Amino acid sequence: MTVTVLVTGFGPFPGAPFNPTGPLVARLARMHRPALDDVTIVPWVFPTSYAAVDRNLPTLIAWHKPDALLMFGLAPRATTLSIESRARNSLTHLRDVTGKTLRKALIVGGGPPALPLPVRTRHLLAGIRGSRVPVTVSRDAGRYLCNYLCWRASEEAARKTGLRLAAFIHVPPVARTIRRPGKRRRFTLDDLVRAGARFVVAIAAEARR
Repeated sequence: MTVTVLVTGFGPFPGAPFNPTGPLVARLARMHRPALDDVTIVPWVFPTSYAAVDRNLPTLIAWHKPDALLMFGLAPRATTLSIESRARNSLTHLRDVTGKTLRKALIVGGGPPALPLPVRTRHLLAGIRGSRVPVTVSRDAGRYLCNYLCWRASEEAARKTGLRLAAFIHVPPVARTIRRPGKRRRFTLDDLVRAGARFVVAIAAEARR
C-alpha cells in the first residue's frame, strides 16, 4: 500500500529568528530508508501566520490527498520533544510574523474546549524508542500558531476527506555552534532529524493499518 505523508514545519517568528523545523522538514523529505520505500513525503513549511495556515492547509490536503499529516513546531523553552495529544480552543494575542492577531480569545466561539489529535500517541512513542532523544506526551500545545495548526488539522481529519491521521511534535531549540566543554548538551539538528525520521516511519506504518 502506497502512503502519502504531508510533513510540515514553520518559518521564523517573533522571538525565534531561526526555526529548526524548516531545515528539519527539508532533511526528512530527502531521506531514503527501506521502511519508506512505499511512502511519498510531501514537505511544506508554513510562514508563521494564521492566514497562511488557513490558506495553505486545506489546499495541500485537497491537492496531495495525504493519508497522514505530521507537523513540527518550535517550543523555544522546551528541553525535550513533545508529542501533542490535543489542540486547545484558545488563542494568544501575540502577533504572528505578519504582525497580525485574530483579535479573539477562542479559535471557534461556542466550540469544545479541546479537540484530540487523531493519532495514537503510544504508537509514536514506541516508534521513537532507540533514537536516544528524550520525548514526552503533552496535553497543552500552547495558544500560538502551533496550537492553531493542530486545531485546523483536527478539523480537517474530522471532515473525512481522506486525511485520517494528524500528529504534532514540538521540538526544542537546537545548538548552532559547537558545544564548549563543560556546557550542558543541547539538541542538534541531527538529533531532530534522527527522531523525525522515526516519527515518519511510525505514522506511515499507522496509515497502512
